[in-house]
Amino acid sequence: MADPAGGAAEASEETRHSPHSESFLALALGSMGVVFGDIGTSPIYAMREALHHSRATVDPQLAVLGVVSLVIWALILIVTVKYVVFLMRADNKGEGGTLALMALAQRIVPQRSGLVLFLGMLGAALFYGDGIITPAVSVLSAVEGVRDAPGAPHGIGEFVLPISIGILVALFLVQSKGTASVAKFFGPITAVWFLVLAGLGLFHIKEDLSIFRALSPHYGAIFLWDNGFLGFVILGSVFLAVTGAEALYADMGHFGKKPIQAAWVFLALPALLLNYLGQGALVLRHPADRVDPFYRMIPDPIYWPVLLLVTLATIIASQAVITGAFSMTQQAVQLGLFPRIDIRRTSETQAGQIYVPQVNTFLMVGVVVLLVMFRTSSNLAAAYGIAVTGAMFVDTLLFFVIVRWMWKRPVWQAALASGFFGVLDLVFISSNLLKIPQGAWLPLVLGGGLVTVMVTWNRGAQILTEKTRRDSVPLAELSEILKARAPYRAPGTAIFLTSDPDMAPVALMHNLKHNKVLHEKNIILTLHTAETPRVSEAQRVRIEPLNDDFKKVHVTYGFMESPNVPKALALCRKLGLKFDIMATSFFLGRRSVVPSAQSGMPLWQDKLFIYLMKNAANPTDFYKIPPGRVVEMGAQVTV
Repeated sequence: MADPAGGAAEASEETRHSPHSESFLALALGSMGVVFGDIGTSPIYAMREALHHSRATVDPQLAVLGVVSLVIWALILIVTVKYVVFLMRADNKGEGGTLALMALAQRIVPQRSGLVLFLGMLGAALFYGDGIITPAVSVLSAVEGVRDAPGAPHGIGEFVLPISIGILVALFLVQSKGTASVAKFFGPITAVWFLVLAGLGLFHIKEDLSIFRALSPHYGAIFLWDNGFLGFVILGSVFLAVTGAEALYADMGHFGKKPIQAAWVFLALPALLLNYLGQGALVLRHPADRVDPFYRMIPDPIYWPVLLLVTLATIIASQAVITGAFSMTQQAVQLGLFPRIDIRRTSETQAGQIYVPQVNTFLMVGVVVLLVMFRTSSNLAAAYGIAVTGAMFVDTLLFFVIVRWMWKRPVWQAALASGFFGVLDLVFISSNLLKIPQGAWLPLVLGGGLVTVMVTWNRGAQILTEKTRRDSVPLAELSEILKARAPYRAPGTAIFLTSDPDMAPVALMHNLKHNKVLHEKNIILTLHTAETPRVSEAQRVRIEPLNDDFKKVHVTYGFMESPNVPKALALCRKLGLKFDIMATSFFLGRRSVVPSAQSGMPLWQDKLFIYLMKNAANPTDFYKIPPGRVVEMGAQVTV
């Protein structure tokens, strides 16, 4: 749910273009391929699944009117009212999405909240669950259309699964090359897709104009009542029509609020409504077509071109999810929810072009396993929805914080505003929980595992910082000691990276203890992550002189930026701190962590934290430090 060009929600300060730098129409068109790919491919399977679960004893006409009514009002209430009207007003310096909302909430609440942090972790974890299922169900549902294609070779249905796996594996393999060269076509292709959806809908609406009765919500209510408990189950299938709605919010930082809202109101929403109404009219006229109404509504003469467009649309939707996962990972690393991870830029000129090898492999393996396990889009649809509903509920809970403390409304108003959407979310969550035996357990297990990893990393890092602080010496105190007993002075500049600028870094203490040496100039460098998406160049670096021996340098990055230490240090020249980076030594403390029964975590969590530390990306590569200038000093620490 980010830019197919490489993570629209993520872009560095030197490459990211402002939404204001492009025309309104270009931004609205560009958003089509990024924001609406997932929700735009839902008509392929949403109606089919909802009609499939309706009770046979229910009047067929009422079943069609009821399902279409529920889909229409889900699109209106959840997507339009919740996200377009309300949540898009709650932005973090123009950025949206669960982690941006979490960072904003942490900044505005009176005191830092562990609950807010946990909600951010939960939302991020559920996003990854959605990120595995979306490509699988969308591409597979597109390729399944070849079974009904006129003139299709006999037995082609047996190759649907291998073809789907081949398409998705190829998509994952090209991620390392970047997608800037083709991303410019994603918006226009998706816009054409929505126009085709609208055209197909209009073509069939005339078959039974009584379908317009479905615009009344009471048909949905009657349908649910007549189906009894089964109606509650059907809501889980109806929710498939709004999966991808959170992309409107997550990607507004790249395209801007107004272009996304305009694209939804004037193209995406009307096209979806017309298509669902058209599918409903088709089934009213030809009840047998309920088994697969989307593909049955495509006329034979244009079936193959539309099938090609369907496949392209699902590939674009999958690309948006994949790069959204890359962007989410970068944000999580910057916010301290994940250990350092290898994040590569695939373009020096295009905004947001990043590639995360481990995440790409994780998603590819997960998608292939899903396809082999479930085999059909109908089976996959059973696992789909629970992750999205959970992520939406997290957004609703964080929205309460925004209304209460950012917009400074009374508690009752905040509760009322978020409570209405919370009830909707809980209804859909409860309905999707009924799918657990059919496969909904998978994203829940995956999300639970990722939350465990994030909680462990965050807590372990806190314990390690506290432990290091207890075992270290305050920097001011060390300066006084050095005045009384001056060590040998080495020429040049030494830069010590540390997370706590007030305490003497471990590498500095080891250098003094074992080498008995102190450089002429010593810089204590601390990198901070702001709770805003980006930090301006003017606020990037702050120098705090301590004495003749030491200077503290604070470098701040937004949670959607990639750290680059040499580039940040170059800014020090403007502030009067000059040195040759190729004549400077960077000292890093490498900690060898061993588990301890007396730490603040259970032993199994200690071992998990140690595993994460050992597999974290090399800080030299992560911070873009010249490797030939790095000196690592080891120390053993217990957690």
